[in-house]
Amino acid sequence: MVAIFGPTGVGKTEVAIELGQLIAKQGGLAVAVNCDSIQVYRGLELISGAADARQQKLLEHRLISFVPVDEECSAGRYSELAHAEIDSLMSQGALPILVGGTGLYLRGALTEMKFRPPVPVEVRVAVEAEMQERGAKAVHSELPEHLRERIHPNDRSRVARAAELRAIGQEPAPDHAGGGELWTAKLRRPSLLVGLVEEEGELRKRIGARVCEMASAGADEEAKAALDAGASRTARAAIGFAEFLADDPDLAATRHWQYARRQMTWMRRMEGVKVLERSGRDDQSLAQSVLELAMGAHNAGNSPSG
Repeated sequence: MVAIFGPTGVGKTEVAIELGQLIAKQGGLAVAVNCDSIQVYRGLELISGAADARQQKLLEHRLISFVPVDEECSAGRYSELAHAEIDSLMSQGALPILVGGTGLYLRGALTEMKFRPPVPVEVRVAVEAEMQERGAKAVHSELPEHLRERIHPNDRSRVARAAELRAIGQEPAPDHAGGGELWTAKLRRPSLLVGLVEEEGELRKRIGARVCEMASAGADEEAKAALDAGASRTARAAIGFAEFLADDPDLAATRHWQYARRQMTWMRRMEGVKVLERSGRDDQSLAQSVLELAMGAHNAGNSPSG
């Protein structure tokens, strides 16, 4: 299978659509499987940048907009659903194209990684109250040093998750740099992992334009409606949610840009990933490169990442 991931705003969905159409021209069938932790929520389509009706007509998407906004979706729950979708598609002869920028969800879809146990509701409520009262940076400052080094203080969801696990005597799973297993080493199925990156100035422009489109389309109203519907903690962790509620699209663009930079840094350091530079290339050209890489891996009898 093929996984296309990259920073927010880089255009992963459009490249996946072009790839799906190239495969269709060759008589094959491809279906996208969402690997974004916010695009799973129904009612956050604008804020999450989920594939719209036009895009879904061009390429079918699975695991998108299926969780009520007032529910929480854990990486463990998502992983089980992703495995089932992938296995079903491949048994039918279809090519799953995993698309997303959430590292943990991508890992969950591609591997058999073990997730930490669910956190009791009362612990989540207590941590959420502390986050609201004191802020993510204050909670981050009280984490052990090895966790502070791994988790960015602005990454609200990871800060909260670490605090929750610590409260029940658990440690967050170590990443590769922290002694954990390299997640590309043991994949469930042979896979081509493609990371899209772009020159920082151009990506920042794309993100700015994208956030403007979100604002024009009514992202502020979407955030308010989700809040009125009792949006869960994990849904409210969406980048831009709080900023659109505060009618501050400029800050939303800044938050997206900060996240995108962290995503690109992570991808460029990850072994087993074929990095494609978007700069100066259109969606069809990138999709053609992905197809050629996939065909090369297939003809070689395995994927570049094992």
